[in-house]
Amino acid sequence: MNNIEAEIRSFLSKEQYEKLLVFFNHNAKLLKEDYQETFYFDSEQDLRIQRNNFYSKIWMKKGKIHDEHREEIEIKFDREYFEELEKLFLALGFNVQIKWYRKRCEFQWEDIIVCLDYTKGYGYIIELEKMTSEIEKEKVYEILTQKIKSLGVDITSKEEFDKKYQYYKNNWKSLTNE
Repeated sequence: MNNIEAEIRSFLSKEQYEKLLVFFNHNAKLLKEDYQETFYFDSEQDLRIQRNNFYSKIWMKKGKIHDEHREEIEIKFDREYFEELEKLFLALGFNVQIKWYRKRCEFQWEDIIVCLDYTKGYGYIIELEKMTSEIEKEKVYEILTQKIKSLGVDITSKEEFDKKYQYYKNNWKSLTNE
């Protein structure tokens, strides 16, 4: 059963982002361009809601943020239910911990999903991901590592992501002018 998301991500400069956008537009299939609003809740698990150009969803990722592979559970709703989802979680006693505002270009590159993101107040990121099984997750992660290196992208460490995430978490309101 492929319910494990193996992923690798890295911060990019604006110039790297623009170069990779050109590369993937010529060498991969554009799956979608999207604008996403994502709210993270103060939960023991990584619990989120999101509204994008196509639908709203609740999703939870087990494990810790920035782990190389995590089980993911996702439930989709019509786009207009986003405010109701937020009300539900607030009524259950959860509080919005962080809000993200992201422009995403998603590509199919061979058998890998590639996302090029710009998140307001956070920066430019490339993410390579593939759904896999528990048994294959390490092997798939190694393949993703080789693929991102083949693009000339230096891999951002988990520690760097954790540090930048904490900074954003503490300052997202001022960084996004919310």
